[in-house]
Amino acid sequence: MSEIKNIAVLTSGGDAPGMNAAIRAVVRAGIYYDLTVTGVLRGYEGLICGDFIPMDRKSVANIIQRGGTILKTARSDNFRTVEGRQKAYDHLISNGIDALVVIGGDGTFTGANLFTKEHNFPVIGLPGTIDNDLAGTDFTIGYDTAINTVVNAIDKIRDTAESHDRLFIVEVMGRDSGLIALRSGIGVGAEAIMIPEANMGVEGLAKRLEYGRKDKASKIIIVAEGDEIGGAFNVGEVLKDRFPNYDIRVSVLGHIQRGGKPSCMDRVLASRFGVSAVEGLLNGHSGEMVGQVNREILFTPFDHAIKHIDAEEVTPAWLKLVEILSL
Repeated sequence: MSEIKNIAVLTSGGDAPGMNAAIRAVVRAGIYYDLTVTGVLRGYEGLICGDFIPMDRKSVANIIQRGGTILKTARSDNFRTVEGRQKAYDHLISNGIDALVVIGGDGTFTGANLFTKEHNFPVIGLPGTIDNDLAGTDFTIGYDTAINTVVNAIDKIRDTAESHDRLFIVEVMGRDSGLIALRSGIGVGAEAIMIPEANMGVEGLAKRLEYGRKDKASKIIIVAEGDEIGGAFNVGEVLKDRFPNYDIRVSVLGHIQRGGKPSCMDRVLASRFGVSAVEGLLNGHSGEMVGQVNREILFTPFDHAIKHIDAEEVTPAWLKLVEILSL
């Protein structure tokens, strides 16, 4: 029988659409299992400062459709230190908290991994990141909303690109992962997609443009922020020298990719993960991330989850698909 009676929940790192749905699920699952649920404000920094709030049914009412996170989020340099993690542990113990649910990405789980090993404290992670760059889950919370946001934005860019016969270079988020660029690029019919996993390079991009349709009124190039050339503006400068006949414009979508109402997929995924996290803690899981693989819930040790991407590797088949569709 589990001795867990009081669980805390926090969001950390970059926000992602669906985090509120995950918080809601954790709170309601906790109440269902007769647990006390405590919210931690501003992620690990709030954990270090003891910035806790009680949570109940009312506190998570009408939030499933909201973007961002009601618990706020922050990056914490203090939690990177042994002293900072000790303060966090002391606050958890002094507040009678028995287990912790953390919602975030790679950096969040790196900190959680250290914390649970140092203090033997039960921690479960929910993958909340638009980058979809964690091993142990097909999709992360926020990824589906982000790629749909990108597609909607680029569809609008295509309208003005066609009106002016322009080549648009659009930069999307993803840190060192090109999964947002890959899926959204296919979805909008991009002429080229530049991602760190493929390293197309200047020559590869030039070849794609030279051998593409000459009569096409507009062209869209998607660039992942982690691509080796160094972002959309650098790509633009290279192309202006190489193709002076093109009317080139650059658009960086930036943080709009993190905002907005979560999609139905992200709401359902987050809800399922939140309930599974509480049930996992009650069943003795710790130091693991909740994920969904082939529609089944799995628990993956933090050590493996943070080593990146077996969720949707950029395989030669994906790259061939991009090449075929860009003709």
